[in-house]
Amino acid sequence: MPVLCETEYQAEVVWLGHVPVGQSLRAEAVESLNLGFSGDSGARHEGINRASCVRVKNLYPQGTEIRNVRQLSVLSAEEMNAIAAEMELERLDPVHLGVSIVLRGIPDFTHVPPSSRLQAKEGLTLTIDMENRPCVLPGREIESDSPGYGATFKPAAKGRRGVTAWVERPGQLSLGDTLKLFVPDQRPWAP
Repeated sequence: MPVLCETEYQAEVVWLGHVPVGQSLRAEAVESLNLGFSGDSGARHEGINRASCVRVKNLYPQGTEIRNVRQLSVLSAEEMNAIAAEMELERLDPVHLGVSIVLRGIPDFTHVPPSSRLQAKEGLTLTIDMENRPCVLPGREIESDSPGYGATFKPAAKGRRGVTAWVERPGQLSLGDTLKLFVPDQRPWAP
């Protein structure tokens, strides 16, 4: 019996980015991503394993080798528009956000349950790890092109920064592709 339920929701891929290895989160817009088991080849967050960071400091000393469940950063176009409006910007450029994929069509995307799947028609499947909390790094990128707005990103993005994800089944993802949402078949935790 399947433990992931197909939902009525699907999303269109409206933007794709490659974030090269380096100090910056700045992404390069691309037409497609060839995603392997280690994510986007040559990307900042590529790898089957990674060094632990501040996000899991209560579990491991920083730098401990752990499984890489944040190979990709996936955001919602609708939530990006809401962030831009709160920042009083006409639009928020995904280039500044370290984004791999921007989707349109799934409401309240940042709060899709962890372990949900996004699957393309050809079989490429991404597993959602969890909410990607806002940090100051995108603000630095925004500030470099829109002085005075960088510090407004983190508070405006709270609860709408998208999710981190990892590649469960490799394949190519292109602009205009559709991803179907599958969610775990379990009740909410109620201890």
